[in-house]
Amino acid sequence: MPEVHHATVFFTGRVQGVGFRYQALQVAKGFEVSGFVQNLPDGRVQLEAEGAALEVREFIVAVHERMEGYVRKVEQTDSQRAPQFQGFSIR
Repeated sequence: MPEVHHATVFFTGRVQGVGFRYQALQVAKGFEVSGFVQNLPDGRVQLEAEGAALEVREFIVAVHERMEGYVRKVEQTDSQRAPQFQGFSIR
């Protein structure tokens, strides 16, 4: 199976209790990406996305732009790996 671009992104700020996960799910519908978004106990939101490199990058930018007023910091790591997700979900 071919490898896909994978990104793990942590959003810090006022990102819980503001519809962040729901908005990420809505944005994902416009991109060919798979993965998930979840709240973390430390108050951050974790987003995992995989697909074609350009799709993943544009998806993350779109989520950040949609939630810009709530995000103070973004930490992202990227890699290539075999696909691990089907569809995009909230955890």
